[in-house]
Amino acid sequence: MKIYQNLEFTYSNNSFNRKIVCAKINKILSLSKIYLMSTIDKINAPIKKEMQEFEPFFRSTLKSKVTLLDLITNYVIRRKGKQIRPIFVFLSAKLNGEINHSTFVAATMIELVHTATLIHDDIVDEAYERRSVFSINALWKNKISVLIGDYFLSKGLLLATNEKEYGLLEIMAEAVREMSEGELIQIEKSRNLKITEDIYFDIIRKKTAALISSCTASGAKSVNVSPELLSKMKLFGEYAGIAFQIKDDLFDYQKKNLIGKPIANDIKEKKLTLPLIYSLSKSSTSEQKRILHIIKNHNKDAKKVAEVIDFVFEKGGMDYTVKIMNLYKDKALDILAEFPENEAKQSLAILVNYIVERDK
Repeated sequence: MKIYQNLEFTYSNNSFNRKIVCAKINKILSLSKIYLMSTIDKINAPIKKEMQEFEPFFRSTLKSKVTLLDLITNYVIRRKGKQIRPIFVFLSAKLNGEINHSTFVAATMIELVHTATLIHDDIVDEAYERRSVFSINALWKNKISVLIGDYFLSKGLLLATNEKEYGLLEIMAEAVREMSEGELIQIEKSRNLKITEDIYFDIIRKKTAALISSCTASGAKSVNVSPELLSKMKLFGEYAGIAFQIKDDLFDYQKKNLIGKPIANDIKEKKLTLPLIYSLSKSSTSEQKRILHIIKNHNKDAKKVAEVIDFVFEKGGMDYTVKIMNLYKDKALDILAEFPENEAKQSLAILVNYIVERDK
């Protein structure tokens, strides 16, 4: 649903026009929320009861006698997003069996790890907002933020050992290792701006897809599937996770967002993602040097960054990236098609399509 298409207006100094503009923006945001809620509601339909029970279960794992910890963890919980990862866990379990206590443990472990990585990412990226809300490091500075991230990770480890869920612990530990490697590879390659498509896919498979694949694998593991089915569910999550990250990378090359502000965060951080990697591969040596010079030396200059975005569109980088994203979406759906029909399968199909169709 492209609710932003065909919206044209001019923001002038006239008070009346400003009110019209604000009213249109509010209507768009309202429609966007309704659309998002209806899609998420459809996805959650087979696991509505479990998702309602998940939040108090998750909260119970974070209780502490340290006042500061309780204050910050409550702040983190209130900022929760759409909870895509727990949804993947519960639906993957229901696809293969009956949701049980182990499934709740799996979803909680994943959410603890995911939250910890977000907190640490905000420190590394020096980001002071997430989902238009202050990040932990913006409010409590880096030292406390690092410790809070560590606390979430430790809670995940303790939950696994207390519940004797060593199979789930192995899946989670592997995901954390992969995510750390992916981030470090990206940092290393960003320094010399030499990233091929193969390196790019290695990075996003580790950095993003590893956690999504751990969701689908741990959900399946919680209902005791065979090793063969476990591998299949893990691969399904990996393909969905790659499509998810490619979609995020496409957002960076939107020329404007709703209020007309350039995006280009990856360019500013000297990160080469698929739209740019492809465009550079289709360019002359002189063009490559010019674009890489901008990224290296003028990545904070809005006009120069706009040149890079225009370059990507002109070279077909966006079209190519959309094609590859849909290829991975289809690969995920092909695996899903091998499973028997049930409500969870239908919801997972909607979720995979939502990943590549979302507006933010």
